[in-house]
Amino acid sequence: MHVGMAAIFQNPERADGITDYAVYQRDMKLALMAESQGFESVWGIEHHFTDYTMMPDVVDFLSFVGGACRKVKLGTMVVVLPWNDPMRVAEKMSMLDCMSDGRALFGIGRGLARVEFEGFRQNMGDSRERFVESAEMILQGLEQGYCEYDGKHIKQPKARIRPEPFKSFKNRTYAAAVSAESSQIMANLGIGVLVIPQKPWEVHAQELKEYNDLFLQIHGQAAPRPYIAGWVMCDQDGAKAEALARKYIGGYWRSVVQHYEMSSDHFATTKGYEYYSKLNETIEQLGVDGMAEFFMSLQVWGTPEQCYEKLQDIHARTDACGFTGIFSYAGMPLEIGRANQSLFAREVLPQLKQLGARPAFDLEADTAPAFLHAVG
Repeated sequence: MHVGMAAIFQNPERADGITDYAVYQRDMKLALMAESQGFESVWGIEHHFTDYTMMPDVVDFLSFVGGACRKVKLGTMVVVLPWNDPMRVAEKMSMLDCMSDGRALFGIGRGLARVEFEGFRQNMGDSRERFVESAEMILQGLEQGYCEYDGKHIKQPKARIRPEPFKSFKNRTYAAAVSAESSQIMANLGIGVLVIPQKPWEVHAQELKEYNDLFLQIHGQAAPRPYIAGWVMCDQDGAKAEALARKYIGGYWRSVVQHYEMSSDHFATTKGYEYYSKLNETIEQLGVDGMAEFFMSLQVWGTPEQCYEKLQDIHARTDACGFTGIFSYAGMPLEIGRANQSLFAREVLPQLKQLGARPAFDLEADTAPAFLHAVG
């Protein structure tokens, strides 16, 4: 498996009076440690306006990391397409790839938080249509060297991407998919699935099988292997790891409920988000604390041996090509995040790299985009 780490820059209610600047200094230290610890990629997650995740421009973050580090791949987890001009996204990803000598991994999504759609003056009910149109335009543009699109929401006259893409983004483009409808969209687009666990792993495995079958039916070839992300709490003392997981992974879940208004019923009346109304019903049944327990059960925590066993089980269920761990969250002090990440890197990461020993991303092959083949 390919093994990465992600920085998310959370500052829940200014935990312990810490400033946003201090949060950035803390999490940047962890991100810039990753390469020397053996992590193969660093990822960032786009969010706006709240303390849930303070990363308004994930490509800016990755540009800094890519300049400071020479080997790690640079992943967007994700760029939220309805909040961005798709022409600019195509340009920025091509620029990041050129600057980093082809290290970019492109993750995309459509967004979920009402506060973020309202902040960008976007109709949340249009997000699925906007996502599909933007994704089609960007993915076509990165292969043909220019963007041109005439859709319901996206009207883009022909414009070249400069710097032009020098490598294909096929087999290194992923999209976050939670609902079965989203998985079908990703299969139609011909891109991989990024799994951010929110359901029992057996349900994720079944939905991945359906996606794989559909991808093969549409494209006549096997789908890219899925990519997994998850929250990690690793400690040599199992009881301490569990206590820390309850505090911080549970705390992260509570920030999810707050940021996404999971206790509200607005998903039931928002087009394209009907799936999340079922999650709201589950929260009503189990309560926030009960759902925090369930969310914690999906994540990776315990001793190094327990963390590896959990990831081994996830790999067996999903045939994942890679895993990205999130090691600092929910106002966690730097010393706990550093110890968590360092222990995982030292005792779990080397074993993970031996799981499913096949290339995760086709970055080394001669994969020039179609337009360069045509002029070459």
